[in-house]
Amino acid sequence: MQFFDALNDDHRAFVARQAVFFVATAAPDARINLSPKGMDSFRVLDANSVAYLDVGGSGNETQAHLAADGRITIMFCAFDRPALIFRIYGRGRAVLPQDAEWDALYTRFTPLPGTRQIFVIAVDQVQTSCGWGVPVMTLERERQTLSKYHSNQSRADRLAEWAEHTHSIDGLPLRVPTIAP
Repeated sequence: MQFFDALNDDHRAFVARQAVFFVATAAPDARINLSPKGMDSFRVLDANSVAYLDVGGSGNETQAHLAADGRITIMFCAFDRPALIFRIYGRGRAVLPQDAEWDALYTRFTPLPGTRQIFVIAVDQVQTSCGWGVPVMTLERERQTLSKYHSNQSRADRLAEWAEHTHSIDGLPLRVPTIAP
């Protein structure tokens, strides 16, 4: 196991090759949230900041937890060779389409149907570890189900759906997008 204060070029290259990552957050008196992510949604902004597009799906616990506590861990696993687990520890925040910094951030990504926010993480530390217990697997293909779902929705319907969800599953308040990209 090794710790680093910032992402280096090797870390960036590893992250760019990964098809999936995991996001973990927690808030006082709330469930711990752990979510898998994919869809070419992750970007290294610089050595001390990363971001990912969040597409509407099963919930919005990450936003609620970050507003309440701020702590976030991102984990990538190499499912090919060489084995490696890579964690990013930091403090995150949600940037919604109506926020002033949205446009500058959103241009860093390939647009995804149903994007509701961008999570920006200030990196405190990164960690590498062996990953020897992770199986070797290959990516068959990305699932298209979520993208198709959002592509078949109008922006107005998407905003109306998001407006119904003003609290997390533990009752923490959520900011709701008022503009759909």
